[in-house]
Amino acid sequence: MKRPALIATLILGLLTPLIATAETIVSGLSQSSVSITTDYAGTEILIYGAVRREAPILKEPPLRVIITVEGPDLPVVIRRKERTFGIWLNDARLRPGPVPTFYAVATSAPLKDALAPEEDLRLGITLPPAMRSPDSAAQPFLDALLRLRTKSGFYALNEGSIGFTEDTLFNTVVRLPAALTEGNYKVRIFLTREGEVVDEMRRTIWVRKTGLERFLHNAAHEYALLYGFAALLIAGLAGWGASAIFARLRW
Repeated sequence: MKRPALIATLILGLLTPLIATAETIVSGLSQSSVSITTDYAGTEILIYGAVRREAPILKEPPLRVIITVEGPDLPVVIRRKERTFGIWLNDARLRPGPVPTFYAVATSAPLKDALAPEEDLRLGITLPPAMRSPDSAAQPFLDALLRLRTKSGFYALNEGSIGFTEDTLFNTVVRLPAALTEGNYKVRIFLTREGEVVDEMRRTIWVRKTGLERFLHNAAHEYALLYGFAALLIAGLAGWGASAIFARLRW
C-alpha cells in the first residue's frame, strides 16, 4: 500500500469514532409527571426529540432510535397451578426478586436491525435478558410472568413505532395503563448504528397518587391499625344501613 493511501486509511480510522460521537440526543416529554386520582384511566406520554450533530449526516450505516420506559421494581411471587384430584391448586412457587412493574420498548426499525444482542446484554435495553435466570427450573416461571404481563399491557415491544424523520427528528407515544404503580418511571433513549449504541439519554416520569387516593394510601401505611378499625366501622355501618333500608321496603 502506498504511503498516501496508508495515511488516508489511518486518518479515516481515527475520524470514524469522532463522527459517531458527534451525534447526540436532545429530547423532551409531553408531561414529566402523572397524577393517579380516583378517575384515572391511563394516559399517553409523547416522547420526542432530535439528533444534534457536529458533522454531516451519515446515511450509511443507518441511524436507529430505541426508547424504553421502565416502572419501579417490586418483589413478586409466581405460582404454578397443578391439577390434583380434579382440583386446581397452587403447587410450586418462585420469588425471583424485584422485577419491573412496567416495561415498554419502542424502536424506529425492527429490533434485530437496531440492536446487537451483545449491546442488549451489556446495557439491559430489552426486557427478556433481564428475565433470564441461570437456574433452568426457574426459567418457566419467568417466561410465564413475561407472557402474562405482556398480555395485560404492562410489558410491550413496539417495533417500528418511533417516527424518525430525515435521520434527525423522532417521536413516539407510550401508553401507561390504568393500574399504574406509584414511583419513578425511567425513560432511556438510545441512538444506534449497526446495532451499537452511539449515544444515550435518560429522563424520568414521576407517578404519584393525589387527592383521595393519596390520603387513603398514606392512612393505610402510616396508621394501619386506625385504618383497619375505620374500614370495619364503615363496612358495619354500610351493612346496617342496607338492612334498615330493606326492612322499610318490606313494609
